[in-house]
Amino acid sequence: MEAKAIVRYVRMSPSKIGVVLDLVRGKDVNEAFAILKYTPKDAAEVIYKALKSAVANAENNLNLDVNNLYISEAHVGQGPTLKRYQPHAQGRAFRIRKRTSHLTLVVKERV
Repeated sequence: MEAKAIVRYVRMSPSKIGVVLDLVRGKDVNEAFAILKYTPKDAAEVIYKALKSAVANAENNLNLDVNNLYISEAHVGQGPTLKRYQPHAQGRAFRIRKRTSHLTLVVKERV
């Protein structure tokens, strides 16, 4: 049995989220919470909330034991990009891409 949490349209680049996801992929849930709590990246907070949601889904919807859960899948995809322009000297304009991400976490019970 597996429980899933999907967070869409996170206003952060997928590459920045991916760095933190690599730290917790395949870890036990309690260990992952400890790692995320002390990781000094903004992405850690987003992943922490998603993991908390996945654990709650496993506990409430599937009646799984929280202490036996581990992160079986953790991946991030690119969402839509917001395009903005920043004015520069002599009439030029530079494009700014504000990237968004879609985050998916899947937790399973260790057998």
